Amino acid sequence: MRRRFSGKVSPSIIKELDVFPKVLDACVETSVTGGTVSLLTFTLIAILSIGEFSYYRDSWIKYNYQVDTNISSKLQVNIDITVAMQCDYIGADMIDQTETMVGESGDLQYEPTHFELSAKEKAWQRMVQNIHQQLQEGHNLLESLIKSSFNETTATKAPRDVVSTDPPNACRIHGSMKVNKVAGNFHILAGKSYHLPFGHAHVLAAKNHEVYNFSHRIDHFSFGVPSPGLIHPLDGSEKITESNLCMFQYFLIVVPTEINTYKFSINTHQYSVTEKEKKLQGMKKKHEIPGILLKYDISSLKILISEEGMPTSQFLIRLCGIIGGIFSAAGLLHNICGFIVNLLCCQCKFR
Repeated sequence: MRRRFSGKVSPSIIKELDVFPKVLDACVETSVTGGTVSLLTFTLIAILSIGEFSYYRDSWIKYNYQVDTNISSKLQVNIDITVAMQCDYIGADMIDQTETMVGESGDLQYEPTHFELSAKEKAWQRMVQNIHQQLQEGHNLLESLIKSSFNETTATKAPRDVVSTDPPNACRIHGSMKVNKVAGNFHILAGKSYHLPFGHAHVLAAKNHEVYNFSHRIDHFSFGVPSPGLIHPLDGSEKITESNLCMFQYFLIVVPTEINTYKFSINTHQYSVTEKEKKLQGMKKKHEIPGILLKYDISSLKILISEEGMPTSQFLIRLCGIIGGIFSAAGLLHNICGFIVNLLCCQCKFR
């Protein structure tokens, strides 16, 4: 006859597999030294465990670089510039390295307005300028803004709310346009722009130089799809000049940027900028026309910004290492202390 196999496991078999032998309570002896070492051990474990948990909850920003593999041939440019001149006296257009003229096509809007800002607009401008100043002093603010999804900033300017009975003394040029993904320049010059077979020219609407005033304010200038909260280097900048014949030049290096955090992901373009101001003696020389020029170049590298943190498995391993290491060190310390105490007791007996 076949013996039936019992599915139950005997407790005695499990006891034989115990590799942690127990000592009877009657055989355990406590001491002041052991209690002191135990107290220090648990205190140290608690402190290091709390610190390790704080490090596990924290994250950091990592920057990488790679070649831009995006083969898209178009790039969107977003513009919002106010010039202290009437719209009839200025013209804006954009020309790239392929001699393609993009502008005067209805993508940009010319809005007569007042150059002076309201109280809310001044507060917004001061906020943006303060962020730019802090970013120049260190990168800690940039990492905080990236982690918070830029929710702590208000990059979108409030609508104009200027109550004045005076006629408009400025022109707001704003809108978006698609340009070729090559180097080019956007310029606002005196006179309206006209396309010619061999290029384009700006025809001056007034010969009196007194009407020219290229004091300007750049509320927003960016590349790519607009992203609420992102602040760009030229946002909130303002230039005031007393000269009627003045040329402002901005040189931009545009870098494709991909941001991936725990809260949001976005593909955008950031840029660095240097500026130059030039006062003109007259407009008889070639290209000596007062205005605002923004020359840009596209970088072939792409910046990858990612938020990283400690994996849970690594946290558990480090936590086990802390507990096990401290217990082992505490046991060794307890044995050393016990040996020293016994040695001192033996010397006292022999005396």
